[in-house]
Amino acid sequence: MIDFRLTEEQEALRQTVAEFAREVVAPVIGDLYERGEFPYEIIARMGKMGLFGLPFPEEYGGMGGDYFTLCLALEELARVDSSVSITLEAGVSLGAMPIFRFGSEEQKRTWLPRLCSGERLAAFGLTEAGGGSDVPGGMRTTARLEDGHWIINGSKSFITNSGTDITSFVTVTALTGEREISTIIVPSGTPGFTVGRKYSKVGWSSSDTRELSFDDVRVPEENLVGPRGRGYAQFLRILDEGRIAIAALSVGLAQGCVDECLRYVKEREAFGRTIGEYQAIQFKVADMEVRTHTARVAYYAAAAKMLAGEPFKKEAAIAKLVASNAAMDNARDATQIFGGYGFMNEYPVGRFYRDAKILEIGEGTSEVQRMIIARQLGLPG
Repeated sequence: MIDFRLTEEQEALRQTVAEFAREVVAPVIGDLYERGEFPYEIIARMGKMGLFGLPFPEEYGGMGGDYFTLCLALEELARVDSSVSITLEAGVSLGAMPIFRFGSEEQKRTWLPRLCSGERLAAFGLTEAGGGSDVPGGMRTTARLEDGHWIINGSKSFITNSGTDITSFVTVTALTGEREISTIIVPSGTPGFTVGRKYSKVGWSSSDTRELSFDDVRVPEENLVGPRGRGYAQFLRILDEGRIAIAALSVGLAQGCVDECLRYVKEREAFGRTIGEYQAIQFKVADMEVRTHTARVAYYAAAAKMLAGEPFKKEAAIAKLVASNAAMDNARDATQIFGGYGFMNEYPVGRFYRDAKILEIGEGTSEVQRMIIARQLGLPG
């Protein structure tokens, strides 16, 4: 029988991050979010807590934990704010993890210690404007080998953590031959590497998301991550893992909606009674809790298979699909319960509603998750 209870160490971590989110993040994030400012001080404190090093070995500056402990931290942060949570998720699973999973020993020792400490961030340059979900078919960025250097040309879109003051590099996927995709490290500040302005986004307003362009960017041949031509397989593995992380973040947002509603319905009065006394409201909140619980079980199960070394592609897709749906549905219901106040950005549920939609799109749309599940069931692709 699978035991979904946390160990003492996991529970201690969860409580520590929950307290940090309530006492450090919650009081300031609303103002930062409205101004669209990156939360540098919060990120620095998260780094000192070791959150960016959670799933990495101590020899590289990590905490010696595993991917599930990262997911627990993401969930607790997202109960309060998703901008902070996605900065951690992207910094670890998309920024540092490709180096840890596929990089050379020299690359690991060069880059991972400062990424694990949270002093620096990294980004994963995968998506292109014309590609969408068809990553290999839509890829136009190229890299050719010339005199011991890769010459990179092209552009990337919607890249998280790519333009902060503490971004060290972007790991770029590029065509290095016909039907051949490779992954290459491009340090920030490299000549020809241009980071665009921050996007004006519907949600995740305190996270950093930008367009990148590469104009004859030259980096050493040894910046190749893993074998040449293995970039496609690498990003599939990174995205499978990342979907569990995004599911955890989605569960956090869904749970945050429940938390806010439980407080509100005990205080708000209508027609002489608190609205929490009305069965219509009780049923709505109950449905929100059911969605959250179901989604949490789904990502716990996917993480368990991953950590056991078993195939987990289908379970990761299920977790991401169920959890992102729960986040969107709960945010909508929470906004309805709050009424006019739910439409105000000063209330957390307003931010939750703005943040929820991207969870059905980023790191694989809901439609892509359904395609993955169907193919894993043996249906034709």
